[in-house]
Amino acid sequence: MHKYRLRLTLSLLIAIFIVLVGLGFFLGQLIKEFYFNQLSERVSKEAKIVAISILETGLGHRDLHSIVKDMGDQLAARITIIADDGEVIAETDTDPGTMENHYYRPEIKDVREFGEGQAIRYSSTVGADLLYYAVPLIEGEQIIGYVRLGISIHVLDEVHKKIWGLLLVSFTIAFLVIVLLSSRITNEMVKPIEEATLVAKQLTHGNFKVRVSHGKNDETGQLSQSLNVLAQNLDEVTRTYQVQQERLETLIENMDSGLILINNKGEISLINKSCKIIFQEDVDSWLNKVYHSVIIHKQIIKIVQELFLTEKGQRKQVVLPIQLEMRHFDVQGAPIISSGGKERLKGVVLVFHDITELKKLEQMRKDFVANVSHELKTPVTSVKGFTETLLDGAANDEVLRNRFLKIIWEESERLQSLIQDLLDLSKIEQSQFQLNWQHVDLSLLTDDVIIMLSNKAKKKEIQISKVIEGLTSIEGDPLRIKQIMINLVNNAIMYTPKGGSIVISIKENTKEKVLFSVKDTGIGISKSETLRVFERFYRVDRARSRNSGGTGLGLAIVKHLVEAHHGEIRLESEIGKGSQFTISFNKKQR
Repeated sequence: MHKYRLRLTLSLLIAIFIVLVGLGFFLGQLIKEFYFNQLSERVSKEAKIVAISILETGLGHRDLHSIVKDMGDQLAARITIIADDGEVIAETDTDPGTMENHYYRPEIKDVREFGEGQAIRYSSTVGADLLYYAVPLIEGEQIIGYVRLGISIHVLDEVHKKIWGLLLVSFTIAFLVIVLLSSRITNEMVKPIEEATLVAKQLTHGNFKVRVSHGKNDETGQLSQSLNVLAQNLDEVTRTYQVQQERLETLIENMDSGLILINNKGEISLINKSCKIIFQEDVDSWLNKVYHSVIIHKQIIKIVQELFLTEKGQRKQVVLPIQLEMRHFDVQGAPIISSGGKERLKGVVLVFHDITELKKLEQMRKDFVANVSHELKTPVTSVKGFTETLLDGAANDEVLRNRFLKIIWEESERLQSLIQDLLDLSKIEQSQFQLNWQHVDLSLLTDDVIIMLSNKAKKKEIQISKVIEGLTSIEGDPLRIKQIMINLVNNAIMYTPKGGSIVISIKENTKEKVLFSVKDTGIGISKSETLRVFERFYRVDRARSRNSGGTGLGLAIVKHLVEAHHGEIRLESEIGKGSQFTISFNKKQR
């Protein structure tokens, strides 16, 4: 901006300097011509007066030379009297006899042609430039001679020099005054522009808090006001944009669904952190890279390609291998079309919804319906079959009747047990389910359970023992905890071969925890099945558990009751060596 100020000042001063110089030359020349005209007019008048005087005196007067000399001294001029043939008759400064003929001198020739003559030339006699002015001497109607006056023009040169000196001094003073005034005017004009320029630079760098000081109510003042309004509007727009940007980023980064934005060049321009969980990869490295070079799943690549080709939305369910698990995703894709006058594809967006758990729940529901139907079908079929047999005549045979009735009773018991377990499981899973919290001694409950299942254990010659370490009292529902124990011990008896053993241990683990565990020497469970044993109707050995009267819901009930007590259950097992279920109970419930 200082360069602008300097350029403006220099341009203004150069223009003023040129104007002043031109004006000086014009005025100097004008004044010079004025003085020259004044001098010419004076010489003309004096020459005419001298001519009248010479005519009165006469050209033949014997003292003509002295008279001419006296008149020349009085007029401070060189007077020359010339005859009509050009001979010099009298002269103020030179002897006429030594002078050459003047008949063809320019001023004399002009007299003959125009009545008066004038010329400027150097005089070797005087040694200076003279202004000669000649008039005719007329008697009657004939020219009898000429009178010529010569005046040195050095006076004119001196006046000219004085005029130029005066003009130089005047114009110099005027130029200095103009410099000061122009500098002040330029400063007043440029300062608001400089301030506006600095504010504009700050605006380009994102500082929308700057303002221009209000000046006069002129064009620069209006410029300052306009810049302030612009800065205020930009500040408001920027704040609004930042708030919207923060909201959008927060929404994108915290949404459960994965989001991928691909531009029209096929480069990934946006990806949220949910994609990192979905793909189990460092998805930040995908940014600004072509999608098919970083995404390894062909199904997703195909969806993107279809979006670019058809420019229509797509929705598909895909199954992707993520690490060691097959996960289900609902993928929604949509093209991004510009909203201008000409529709143009700007990119595509993909949204990934993880529906793996929904698929699992759907499969569990299907399995549950199938299992319930299967479990109910077997006892109902048995009851129906044996009832038809009795109705067909087997009721008359006492032995067959008693045998069939016993089977019908056993199947009814099994059916009732299954229905009761389903009711218990349904009740436990309801949000209104509540426990009857009391102080419970796990050791005393264990003794009751051992007594209840001792006959069943004796039939298989299984030995049940109990180990106690530390305090065994907790807060819980005694009936539900007893139900947990019965299910665990009953399963241990069911899957332990004849002559095996079961150890029930109750240990005070910490000041806040008590561990209850049931360890058997049964058939064991493989690692692939340990995660599924708590599912409804899941059996490790289906034939044995069904023959022993199991419903397949015991461990599912156990798990829900343990969670209702805010506890944890874990399973440790090995094929052929037995299993151990361990439950961690809280001593006190919050």
